[in-house]
Amino acid sequence: MSGKRQITGTVLMILGGLMLTGSAGAKFAHVPKLVTELGAMGFDGNKLMFVAVLEVISALLFLIPLTRSAGLLLVSSFLGGAIATHLQHSQPIAQPSFVLFFIWLGTWLRHPVILWSLRSPAEETGRTVSAPAGIRGL
Repeated sequence: MSGKRQITGTVLMILGGLMLTGSAGAKFAHVPKLVTELGAMGFDGNKLMFVAVLEVISALLFLIPLTRSAGLLLVSSFLGGAIATHLQHSQPIAQPSFVLFFIWLGTWLRHPVILWSLRSPAEETGRTVSAPAGIRGL
């Protein structure tokens, strides 16, 4: 894997994680505009704090290399829920979609095996390749 690909992937993953932690920080700080917007969607009081806690936990698990797989799953679920909520309330979905796209792009650039099931078995080597050891049982 090229060094540029690794660096680009790492930068995108860190930026995505920072966007999520910044968003959670704004929820914890009760930024008035954000509180009003989320309150209109039904996320007020304890629900808002719960969303902020989920967001920061997902981001931290994603940023820690040992827990990156679980973090990617949680971040994807969290942002998928954000996209669905925005759609339900006729809000623009660009922001959560943008963050989700860059997190997945960065992860793929840094860890190309993450999309192993989308490749043909003999794509790179010309021979049969099995799934990575941690994924075989899925």
